[in-house]
Amino acid sequence: MRILFQGDSITDAGRSRTDDVNVGTGYPLLVKASLGFENPGEYEFFNRGIGGNRIVDVYARIKADIINLKPDVMSLLIGVNDVWHELGDNPNGVDADKFFKIYSMLIEEVKDALPDLKIMIMEPFVLSASGTSEKYDVFRPEVEKRAEMAKKIADKFGLPFIPLQAGLDEMSKTIEVGYWLSDGVHPTAMGHEYIKREWLKMFNTL
Repeated sequence: MRILFQGDSITDAGRSRTDDVNVGTGYPLLVKASLGFENPGEYEFFNRGIGGNRIVDVYARIKADIINLKPDVMSLLIGVNDVWHELGDNPNGVDADKFFKIYSMLIEEVKDALPDLKIMIMEPFVLSASGTSEKYDVFRPEVEKRAEMAKKIADKFGLPFIPLQAGLDEMSKTIEVGYWLSDGVHPTAMGHEYIKREWLKMFNTL
C-alpha cells in the first residue's frame, strides 16, 4: 500500500527532494515508523509536502506529486499559508472562497484520476506564538475560515476529516504554546507526535 503525505512545511519537515526514504522529521516520519514497525514491508511512504505552499501551489503540482505517484491513501494538510502569505509586505494569500474552489477542483481531479484513492482531509491550525502573535487577531479567524472550508470539502466529497485545532487549544492550556508549535504554526517533536496520533486514529478507520 502506498501512502502519500501532502501539504506545506508542516508536512515537508525537511524531507529529501531526491530520496523518498527520507520523509523528513515530522509527523510523516512518526507515522512511517509506527506503521512500518507494526506491518513490516506492507507500506510505501511518500512525502510531497513543500514549505510555503498554498492550496493553489498544491493544485499546480497535482499531476507530478499526486496522480503520477498512484497512492492508495493520501492525507492533505494545507491552509495556513493561504492566510500567512496575505499578512506580509507583498500580500499573496488565497481567500476563503477561492481556497474552497481550488480545493474542490483538486479533489475532483484526483478522484477522477484515482477513483480508489482514500483521501484524508486534515484541519489547518494556528496558535499565538512568536511567528503569529503580532497579527493573531487576523491570523486566527482567517485560519478558522480555511479550516471551515476544509471541513466543507470533506463533507462535500464524503471524505474523513482530521480535526487538529481544538486539541492544540486544549493542550496549550497547561503548558506554553511553544511546547507544541515553536512559532505558532510549525510543530515541535511533541506537536508532530500529536498530529501523528490523530492521523493514525483516522487511518485505522479507513
